[in-house]
Amino acid sequence: MNTLSYKTVSANAKTVNKQWVVVDAQGEILGRLSSKIAMIIRGKHKPEFTPNVDCGDNVIVINADKVKLTGNKLSDKQYVSYTGYPGGQKFISPKELMAKHPTRVVEKAVRGMLPKTKLGKKLYTNLFVYAGSEHPHAAQSPKTITL
Repeated sequence: MNTLSYKTVSANAKTVNKQWVVVDAQGEILGRLSSKIAMIIRGKHKPEFTPNVDCGDNVIVINADKVKLTGNKLSDKQYVSYTGYPGGQKFISPKELMAKHPTRVVEKAVRGMLPKTKLGKKLYTNLFVYAGSEHPHAAQSPKTITL
């Protein structure tokens, strides 16, 4: 056997094969769904995964307003934001956030599971979350997957 014929493949921006994927979040548990979405966005499900390259797929999440949280997290969990001014720390529960912006709960969960680097910010742009079952990305002919 010729061992020199086995080469490690490192992906780069030109050799990456990016696809479009639709995920239905209806009735799914938020954390479990988000970790699987983050893995797809990162590209860890592909054999040619390279840590320093955006080699993941573009993910479209539909029915984000119908995602579930287990236990008392809907009322007990709190998202913290800071305006930058003294006394400007704000707290909001997932229940209140879903009432105002139903997609932000899924966006925040997935964003927290991506790297906190320049690449992580670039990967986050591959996520598209919609509250209803319709999305404007039909031209990309995405394939539907179940997680």
